[in-house]
Amino acid sequence: MEADMDTSPSYFNPEDLSSREKYRRYRKRQSTSSTSPLFGNSVSKFSGARLLYEGNIIQRRPNAALLLEEIKQEAESYDLDGLEQSAPKTKYSLKGRESVDDHRLAESNTSYNFAQSSQPVKLLKQEDELLVDGGETTFSLFASLLDSALQGLIPFPDLILQFENTCRSVSESIRYEVGWRHRVVEDKFMQQKAKYLLDEAASWSLLWYLFGKGNLSLSILKELPRDLIMCPSTSHQEACQFVSTNFTAELCLRIVLWLEGLATKALELEKKFKGCYVGSYLPSSGVWHHTQRFLKRRINDPSVVHHMDFDAPTREGAQLLPDDKKQDEALLEDVWILLRAGHIDEACELCRSAGQPWRASTLCPFGGLDILPSIEAMAKNGKPRLLQAIELDSGIARQLRLWKWACYCASEKIAEQDGGKYEIAVYAAQCSNLKRMLSICEDWESACWAMAKSWLDVQVDLHLISFQRGRDAEKPYGDDTVGISTRGPSAGPEIWPDHVVDQQPRDFPSLLQKLHSGEIVHEAVSKACKEQHRQIEMNLMLCDIPYLLDLIWLWISPSEDEQNGLRPHGDPQLIRFGAHLSLLLRYLLDDEMKDAFKEKLMTVGDNILQMYAMFLFSEHHEELVGVYASQITRHYCIDLFVEMMELRLNSSIQIKHKLFRSAIEYLPFSMEDQSKASFEDIIERVLSRSREMKASKYVEKPSDVAEQHRVQSLQKAMAIQWLCFTPPTTVSDFETISAKLLIRALIHSNILFREFALISMWRIPKMPIGAHMLLSFLAEPLKQPKEALLSFDDYNVLENLHEFEDWREYYSCDATYRSWLKLEWENSAVPPADLSSEEKEMAIVAARETLNSSLSLLLREGTPWLNAIENCPLELTSGIFLDLHAYGMLCLPSGECLCPDATLCTTLTSALYNSVSEEEALKRQLMVNVSVSLTNNDCLEVSLRCLAIEGDGLGLHESNDGGLLATVMAAGFKGELARFQAGVSLEISRMDAWYSDSDGSFQIPATYVVKGLCRKCCLPEIILRSMQVSVSLAESGESNDHHDELIELVASGMLRLFSQQQLQEFLLFERHCSLYKMELREEEPSAVDD
Repeated sequence: MEADMDTSPSYFNPEDLSSREKYRRYRKRQSTSSTSPLFGNSVSKFSGARLLYEGNIIQRRPNAALLLEEIKQEAESYDLDGLEQSAPKTKYSLKGRESVDDHRLAESNTSYNFAQSSQPVKLLKQEDELLVDGGETTFSLFASLLDSALQGLIPFPDLILQFENTCRSVSESIRYEVGWRHRVVEDKFMQQKAKYLLDEAASWSLLWYLFGKGNLSLSILKELPRDLIMCPSTSHQEACQFVSTNFTAELCLRIVLWLEGLATKALELEKKFKGCYVGSYLPSSGVWHHTQRFLKRRINDPSVVHHMDFDAPTREGAQLLPDDKKQDEALLEDVWILLRAGHIDEACELCRSAGQPWRASTLCPFGGLDILPSIEAMAKNGKPRLLQAIELDSGIARQLRLWKWACYCASEKIAEQDGGKYEIAVYAAQCSNLKRMLSICEDWESACWAMAKSWLDVQVDLHLISFQRGRDAEKPYGDDTVGISTRGPSAGPEIWPDHVVDQQPRDFPSLLQKLHSGEIVHEAVSKACKEQHRQIEMNLMLCDIPYLLDLIWLWISPSEDEQNGLRPHGDPQLIRFGAHLSLLLRYLLDDEMKDAFKEKLMTVGDNILQMYAMFLFSEHHEELVGVYASQITRHYCIDLFVEMMELRLNSSIQIKHKLFRSAIEYLPFSMEDQSKASFEDIIERVLSRSREMKASKYVEKPSDVAEQHRVQSLQKAMAIQWLCFTPPTTVSDFETISAKLLIRALIHSNILFREFALISMWRIPKMPIGAHMLLSFLAEPLKQPKEALLSFDDYNVLENLHEFEDWREYYSCDATYRSWLKLEWENSAVPPADLSSEEKEMAIVAARETLNSSLSLLLREGTPWLNAIENCPLELTSGIFLDLHAYGMLCLPSGECLCPDATLCTTLTSALYNSVSEEEALKRQLMVNVSVSLTNNDCLEVSLRCLAIEGDGLGLHESNDGGLLATVMAAGFKGELARFQAGVSLEISRMDAWYSDSDGSFQIPATYVVKGLCRKCCLPEIILRSMQVSVSLAESGESNDHHDELIELVASGMLRLFSQQQLQEFLLFERHCSLYKMELREEEPSAVDD
């Protein structure tokens, strides 16, 4: 029945009100398409047998028996043995920097696949992957759009519209898809998210009308064809020119256009998803059929009109029959909705189709001209000769004032007779009768539209009066304010618009104050003023951008007691809006900003952007962070990325690579602009901070210095991985950047190798995990051809490659020793008699491998291991100093930490100073300073400084031992300070040396000092370990223990690297080895005799 009536309007019976009610406003749209904006236009396989759902109409059945029968038939029609439902998936992706403009929501169809099976039908509720994620996809969509705009692919004004469309699309997908996917409470929550996104879309739309649309009035007026500029001028042309030059009027016009645009989109959305539209009236449905029949019966009722002309109700002071009055009110409600959306032509056509052409004539004067004072309306009207002729005869705007005065009288008369509220509002809207409009404005947008439109019309009317009287210089009411009338409301059209002047706001603050006033507007309107986006929009109307930014920051900023800065407490969608708003304003208003305003926008904007980047990071959207972090001030950007990289240090490679790519793609590799951060700035800070000593979280006994340093070495090594990623090929100068990253990784690895060597001198089986992690990171990158690396002369690449190979050999030797030591410890825990021959043989083989690897390093031909012979990079001048800064802990012989204090620092300072002769200290101007670290009370900071001389700092450093500073530090490291606690050593975790002048104004690395210190400490330790292994072999009866080779090595040139205690230990090992050999020789003759 309903479908038939839809296709055959002649079946409509005007007397059947129930049937008429179905058609009063909305009509079913003939479509079987899905209602989801993300489903596209797919047709369901169930469309052949619509049981209860057909399109958007819930069908009704006359009785339950028929309903059950249809259910049975439909169930039998399906050949179902199993139901497999695949949920639609919407793909939202952020394109890389090579993306162009593919930012629309992907469309996906719902498909139902039916597979035959021998199992009985068992339908279960399936928790499918949600198509809608509550608006979280807006993060990647907005980032993709912003990325394209930053690349110049999208103009920033168009970007605002893209943001608006994105919010609307996601809101629609949430609003119209959650009902069958969520429970009631979840559905309500999702609907709130959908509404919030619509509110945000409205804010983006307002921003475009205010800042993105530009001064279209003037630009179009200049480009308008000459035949559209009429002479003599018309009232509409003068109104357009006035609005284009008056800031307040133009702002009112833009707000009106914005609110009408929102209303239009709301109608389109309703039509799209409900299959209905405003004003689906049938011909002659508004000609008062009930009243006609009543009058034909000749019933005398003074309350009912006696004539059928449209003036009868007003003239006779009577009413239509209730049914016709209700129908008229419904028609006028739709007319009001169309007027509210700016669709004056559709409203007039609606009146004509309903059989009330007279009402259309009252809405559109001058033959249906669009009288809105906009250039668009002027272009639409073309060349209105009729209006020009009328105004030549009667004067500028006289007929217009007469029409508005008539509308005003109609609205007041209908109100006095208690007429329909929509009819009152329709005529009040034509004459700026604000008090009659506000009574039906139950939402914020409608009330704001009514105020802005009426105020705009009054300003235009006042200007036209001044223009007509030729008194432009004597404007009676000023440019931006409206005067107060002293004449009564009963005056005629000659004094228009005095009738409505008093109702208008005087400025925008007073307009917004009216919206807040519960006495003037509906309660819902004043309540809506407290909503976030309403406050945002009101501040945009006032153009008070600084206060708006402060307001958004107040809403999203973390509280004072918030400990975790990466978990902002504000609404994520609001943080996203604030970040993009501040960015857009920077680019849109760049040339117009004053210094104070620009500073405000940059300062607060940076805070909001940083907050949003933190939020994205906390939600594991690392790939999006770079888009926003690249737009903030240099030091903020560096701090942000450093913190994020430190927090993701132990994450998976995939997550770390996302963060790396986000930084390398959106930031310049090297510093090009002092105000912008670069990737090199960030990575230098990360590497520097990674070397700092931190309180251990993993060691149960923090007093165990060796283990604490061992664990923290792993964290230091992990920082190198940021340099081992390959940048994307889309990055400019990809090959050069890849080479520079590898060179920087090589240089920093050598720095860490030196530090790791000094903290891994303990003779324990545990491996130095930090060093081996570094070797694993760089193993694959260094297999690539090195021609690109060697092309950089400024980085001493060849020297660093040689040092890296030296450390690779050293840690290989160290690993072999620790493997042997582990076997030795395991065997020592078992009685000798219980050891098997295989276990003994394994220990002997490991000992031989250890000796061979150690001798290979010690007796290498050509360049010695870790060669520290280098020329000073500075010219031979006086006043050059050497500085060394070390960071470490005092360690007792037991391995525990000795907590320092002021007395201990003073004692250590004196002991270090006296580790060299007084004559040498005075000659070299040696300075020593020891203090407790400010960041860790268990650690010490040691600063050494001495004058550079020929052979130590100047010229060629032939001694290859690091010079004076290395000698002083070696004494403390080996625990052999004469005037300090016996056995207490300085465990160094970080050390740097550099050249400087007398005031320390420049710093150039002096790597030979640190390398010489490593030679002083590592080479004696390797020899002592080899002697330890030789003793073990001699004890096992092995004669080939290389004992003599080690003695000859020490005597030939290594002696100066040994301290007194190390020499004593060496001699002790030699004595034990000799004794074992003597015992072995004594046992051999006795064995022969037997």
